[in-house]
Amino acid sequence: DGAIAVAEGLLTNNTLTTLGLYGNKISNDGAIAVAEALRTNTTLTTLDLNSNIIGVDGAIAVAKALLTNTTLTTLGLNSNRIGDDGAIAVAEGLLTNNTLTTLGLYGNKISNDGAIAVAEALRTNTTLTTLDLNSNIIGVDGAIAVAKGLLTNNTIATLDLSYNEIGDDGATAVAEALRTNTTLATLNLNNNRIGDAGATAVSKAFRTNNTITTLGQ
Repeated sequence: DGAIAVAEGLLTNNTLTTLGLYGNKISNDGAIAVAEALRTNTTLTTLDLNSNIIGVDGAIAVAKALLTNTTLTTLGLNSNRIGDDGAIAVAEGLLTNNTLTTLGLYGNKISNDGAIAVAEALRTNTTLTTLDLNSNIIGVDGAIAVAKGLLTNNTIATLDLSYNEIGDDGATAVAEALRTNTTLATLNLNNNRIGDAGATAVSKAFRTNNTITTLGQ
């Protein structure tokens, strides 16, 4: 496995800061090897594992690496079939990690359970600024949980919840959070089956929110 070979290189390399492994059919074994290297590597700041097939086990391994890694700031796990179990593991990593600023979880079939775990991590995490949950299935309950996380989180500046079927109730919950949240600047709610009630709630939230600069894109 090519990823395993790359991981072996990371164990001794002390200059690489960005590693792009996008779309290489890397499975859980390759991800586990890379994750193991992350435990000791002290230079890598950006890791792109987007569009592979690392699955739940790969995500769990990477999440465990977040517990000890102190340099990674950007992690892309988009389109990797990690599901709820993978998202829950990543959320656990976020509870203690204090360096990651950007996390991509796009297109991973994450439902409300995974979203609730990530949202819970947002309550205490103090470094994450960008979170992409686009094209999952977090639904109403997931959106409500994320909204609750925004009530106490003071670092997230960019949040993508598009294509998640959050509906009016989910949009209303997010809107309520916008009334008090003072850090979110970019919010994407596109293609979420939001009707008049949800749109009205978001519109009313803008009467008091003065930090959102971009809505949908």
